[in-house]
Amino acid sequence: MIKHKDHFHGSDLEKIEQIYGIKKENIISFSANVNPLGISPKLREGIKEQIDCITTYPDRDYVQLRQCIANYCSTEVENIIVGNGSTELISLFIQIQQPKKALILGPTYSEYEREIALCGGKTIYYPLREENDFVLDPAHFISKLSEDIDMLIICNPNNPTGTAINVHDMRLILDACKESDIFVMVDETYVEFAENVKEISAVSLTRTYTNIAILRGTSKFFAAPGLRLGYAICSNSDLMQIMNQRKDPWSINSIAVIAGTLMFTDEDYIQETRDLIKSERDRLFKLFDESTRFKPYKPQGNFMLLKILEDGITSGDLFDRCIRQGLMIRDCSTFPYLDEKYIRICFMNPEDNTKLASLLLG
Repeated sequence: MIKHKDHFHGSDLEKIEQIYGIKKENIISFSANVNPLGISPKLREGIKEQIDCITTYPDRDYVQLRQCIANYCSTEVENIIVGNGSTELISLFIQIQQPKKALILGPTYSEYEREIALCGGKTIYYPLREENDFVLDPAHFISKLSEDIDMLIICNPNNPTGTAINVHDMRLILDACKESDIFVMVDETYVEFAENVKEISAVSLTRTYTNIAILRGTSKFFAAPGLRLGYAICSNSDLMQIMNQRKDPWSINSIAVIAGTLMFTDEDYIQETRDLIKSERDRLFKLFDESTRFKPYKPQGNFMLLKILEDGITSGDLFDRCIRQGLMIRDCSTFPYLDEKYIRICFMNPEDNTKLASLLLG
């Protein structure tokens, strides 16, 4: 098992406030990877009008919410299950699958390994290589799959590298996993920020593969981490039946149900988000790519991994420099296979992005 160091999470603003003496409301978090537009206007107004929803229990089967998600994702309603954030569903899938040995693409989010360990399983990592700009070589990866692996976990686009696996390569991986009876869990938390969602998202593959489950949430793209609304897409009816039997009833509250039916249909907000992130992603990648101080890795989501090229400067140094100006970046030395030469920034509003870029590049 890889040892994970402590770090400041994007939500740890109270801890930052205590250590640095900066009021949390004055901190711009480039670490949380949350949509800078804030919540959907349609959601903001709709919740006010429907606040009385909390006087009744939500539909136990969440039919209307699941139908909205199915329409949004272009899939079938029977393949949708909702949960208290994607974290609940990740836990459930792992608890039910009970993998003795799981393979994870790294560096990545540490919660997967934690859940596997809690279920008594062992985790091994397949490292994305810096010499390949952290882009997966599907043929080499598939050659490392074996029948003693029970589960494969992929974050796509991957956090923190920002790289992604396209649908063609994901199909090859699924075919190989099917031969070795490996269940594949794909975390698509950041896929909605991608320029070409359909080229990266594996939702279309759930129609023909039953050995895959896709996890998504509303924390990042819809800027609603406090709502705790997540969902999974899987066409394995037996597995979905077990999931529904094991899941706590009413784990999604009435406000989250209403919120979901509103935000997933706010097409103007969805398009505005994608336009903003694409524009800032292209602009900031070009800025850092032209610098001699950093090497940026081509991002597919709403954040970018940067390698520090200057001698004598560490990720901790840059974190400290930025936070003292009220700008919180992610020190990536805590991720497996990364060291103190890597930081991650997410794309915020243009003015804030320019301020951060000037501080890092100036």
